[in-house]
This record gives sequence, C-alpha cells and structure tokens, in this order.
Amino acid sequence: MYEVHVSTMFPAAHALRNYYGKTEPIHGHNWRAKITIAGEKVDSMGLLIDFVPLQKEIARVIGRLDHQFLNEVPPFDTVNPSAENIAKYLLDEFAASVPPMQPEFTVNVSRVEVWETDNCSAVYLPK
Repeated sequence: MYEVHVSTMFPAAHALRNYYGKTEPIHGHNWRAKITIAGEKVDSMGLLIDFVPLQKEIARVIGRLDHQFLNEVPPFDTVNPSAENIAKYLLDEFAASVPPMQPEFTVNVSRVEVWETDNCSAVYLPK
C-alpha cells in the first residue's frame, strides 16, 4: 500500500455550541490539515497521484474555510465546528473529488487529521 500526504494551513474562527468552558466564545485557530491518499500501486512514472492537481483541489476546498467564522459556513451552520467534524467534512469533500484524479487505478482518501493547536488534533478515517 502506498500513501501520500499533503498538509495545509488555514486561519479560521469558531465557537463550539453547548460547550461551557474557556473556549466557548468565538475564538480563532491557525488550523492545520493533513490529507492522506492511499492506493495499491503507482503509475508508470512511479506516482500514486500527482501532487499538483491534488494541491489545487485542497486549496479549493480549504478556500471555503479560510479566514471564515466556521459557524456560518455550511455544514457548520448546523453541525458543531469541532476538529473532529472538520476532519470528517474534509474527508467527505476530498473523497468525491480525489479518485478521478487517478483514472488508471483506485486511490482513496484514507485519513484526514486536523490540528487546532500544535498539540491537539483529531483524525477521521472512513469506514
């Protein structure tokens, strides 16, 4: 099994609903996300997936969250914008757009990890 990883950062604010603690009010993070793509083989050039279109797609999806108040961005206008839910959202978004980037064989988004801080992260793995 091969894996490639691409990381990105984006500043955004959020407020956790029904959380009663120090970070309940609106506050911001310099979020970091790491997207992992996996597949059984590489193409004739030795690539699992081309980084260039992958990075463009990541920029497109992350662009919806960048410098935003996440509580106002769907689906986080109804879903709590926790690191866990952001990781799932990103995996769901990339799961639809990444596989067509490698038409020769199957690749999938196998993991997304999202950091709120350097020391705190959440991971979402597909079933």
